[in-house]
Amino acid sequence: MNAPEKFLARSAARPAAGHSHFHESARAQVAGAATYIDDIPEVKGTLHAAPILSNVARGRLRGVDASAALAMAGVKDVILARDIPGDTVLATFTHDEPVLALDTVEFLGQVVGIVVAETVMQARRAARKVKLDIEALPAIVDVREALKAESFVLPPVTVRRGEPEQGIANAPHKLSGSLDVGGQEHFYLEGQVGYALPLEQDQWWIYSSTQHPGEVQHWVAHALGLESHAVKVECRRMGGGFGGKETQAGHVAVWAALAARKTKKPVKLRLDRDDDFMVTGKRHPFAYDWEVGFDDDGRITGLKLALLANCGWSADLSGPVADRAVFHADNAYFLGDVEIVSYRCKTNVQSHTAFRGFGGPQGMIVTEAILGDIARALGKDPLDVRRANLYGIEDRNVTHYDMQVEDNILAPLLARLEENASYRKRRAEIARWNAGSQVIKRGLAITPVKFGISFTATFFNQAGALVHCYTDGSVQVNHGGTEMGQGLHTKVCQIVADELGIPFERVRITATDTSKIPNASATAASSGTDLNGRAAQFAARQVRERLAAYVAEKQNCRPEQVIFAHGQVSGPEAVMTWEQLLDDAYHSRVQLWSDGFYKTPKIHYDKHTLTGRPFYYFAYGAACTEVAIDTLTGENRVLKVDILHDVGKSLNPAIDVGQIEGGFIQGMGWLTTEQLVWNDKGYLATHAPSTYKIPATGDVPEHFKVELWHEANREDNVGGSKAVGEPPFMLAISVWEALRDAAAAANLGSVRMDAPATAETVLKALRA
Repeated sequence: MNAPEKFLARSAARPAAGHSHFHESARAQVAGAATYIDDIPEVKGTLHAAPILSNVARGRLRGVDASAALAMAGVKDVILARDIPGDTVLATFTHDEPVLALDTVEFLGQVVGIVVAETVMQARRAARKVKLDIEALPAIVDVREALKAESFVLPPVTVRRGEPEQGIANAPHKLSGSLDVGGQEHFYLEGQVGYALPLEQDQWWIYSSTQHPGEVQHWVAHALGLESHAVKVECRRMGGGFGGKETQAGHVAVWAALAARKTKKPVKLRLDRDDDFMVTGKRHPFAYDWEVGFDDDGRITGLKLALLANCGWSADLSGPVADRAVFHADNAYFLGDVEIVSYRCKTNVQSHTAFRGFGGPQGMIVTEAILGDIARALGKDPLDVRRANLYGIEDRNVTHYDMQVEDNILAPLLARLEENASYRKRRAEIARWNAGSQVIKRGLAITPVKFGISFTATFFNQAGALVHCYTDGSVQVNHGGTEMGQGLHTKVCQIVADELGIPFERVRITATDTSKIPNASATAASSGTDLNGRAAQFAARQVRERLAAYVAEKQNCRPEQVIFAHGQVSGPEAVMTWEQLLDDAYHSRVQLWSDGFYKTPKIHYDKHTLTGRPFYYFAYGAACTEVAIDTLTGENRVLKVDILHDVGKSLNPAIDVGQIEGGFIQGMGWLTTEQLVWNDKGYLATHAPSTYKIPATGDVPEHFKVELWHEANREDNVGGSKAVGEPPFMLAISVWEALRDAAAAANLGSVRMDAPATAETVLKALRA
């Protein structure tokens, strides 16, 4: 028996949840047999599309000359706004994005039209031959310029508690400052892609690499002037999403559908990587201004904070992203007297969108920066200052948005990481190193994470699922969540297997499909397993309860006496296999399938005042990171990482540890190498792998240790688990704080360092 077979035999004899199982698509992915949208066999006659992009950041669109493109070999048509049969504006919440540019263009890269041709390269070459007549207008590309001009996509929001002005004025110590933190390109391995197939009676089958099939269905129907039931959207898996495919996959699907409608042929639109960069939004860059008062221990007595979100040219998800930044500006710390003003600034660049953490990282980083500066101003260890401000000290457990922190494990978690990582010993060693090294300086930092789990838009916290049991004992599951490599489908199969008492291998997942689960929420906000796992569990439970009632009637016992475990069903009088029971029940006309529905309990909040309980629970974690910088060049390297993270009772430790590792490295990239640069004309200069650098394997430190916190979720969540998709991302703030610690050692004092901390940025901070 080979190693995988031994693993599977061992796993079949124990519950599926709580143990490491292979990702449900792992073998297919390794073998190159896992199907992504661009791998789907193309229907005969399929055409290919490419976008026509604006070449100015803002202007009046006076005309489009496509004659040269239409004369090229293989080119079939050009689709412009006048060809849209339904609403010319996308069906977004704010209704502020034209499907295709109408009379104006708002950023360099805005899609003006679509070229359709017989091949991908014919379409792309032709799109570049289309001539646009645009009268250029003044554009805003800087967020502070937007604030000065009062250019907003949504009105500013203020959250205030206590008297921060008085808290600052009466404090023995005061600091103020500003900070700029850049955005981040999603850089999913599979780019944005959609494939639209016309069906009979004006019905449509849309294959979309999307985190939100229900929204794609709504958008396509809206643009085509149809009812939603005429559009079916399907997604088996994505090659990464990270939030970039929550809304913006919808644009690509709509464009493909419009082209398919006009040409009456199936149309595929797969964005070239450069076009993907130029068209799609990123993580929101933020700028900050702050003023803080604090006591001799470093405890904050008053804080005034301005968050300037660079939203790009339209609202997209900027409202909820900026809201979550406000919610997470406290991170792990009690802010008693505080005012946070959130500005949602409109600029003439790509419309920024969801990205792992969804505003949480942008909210947390500024407070961590402030605490680091306080520590250096007082000559104290930054960890001691962070600990002095933690939730839980002297019963300080209410957030600035009036939510009680009921599940606080920050103090013991930090204490354990401090001990496990030998933090105090290493700080002393690093101090000695820095005293003797003129060029290479080292830094060390521990930063915690407290991340709220739930959609801040309360109505999204719902999910549905279907569980079908077949007479041969196999089980098929479908739910509204999408798989982007994060292991959602694997965990759902584990949950269903345990609910039915059968081996994990008997359960198979099917593609996410709007014709099966309607109105499904996006797979986002780290809630995929919480919502869809519980819905699938409830569906499986209903099937099991029907079967238990059937067995109880046959064996003259109570249903609760019937046990489902290890692929067998046991009653007081007899034991049968799972397969035998299903076959018997089918012949007795027992329903062997069911639906399940789940909505998150307890959550509520006022979206106007941003107060209430927006989150079901918090996920916690902390990371200890050691770095080194070259003071002559600004080059830097992460040397060691120790992580202690809270996933509750893990449903699949291998997947959870993988998410923690991947989230941390992605966060490290955001704060060190991934720099987006727009020039003063709104042109994104970093629009390809040659100029935009994500972390590579060589950037992962040799010492990279991850441990899981031992405690189950205190709330009634599926399997006692906690969400793991987004919270680990913010552990990487420890990298940036460690770099500032090293720079401060070189400067012998305070340091102002923006993010990402590229070599140039570090060198600038050292020379300041």
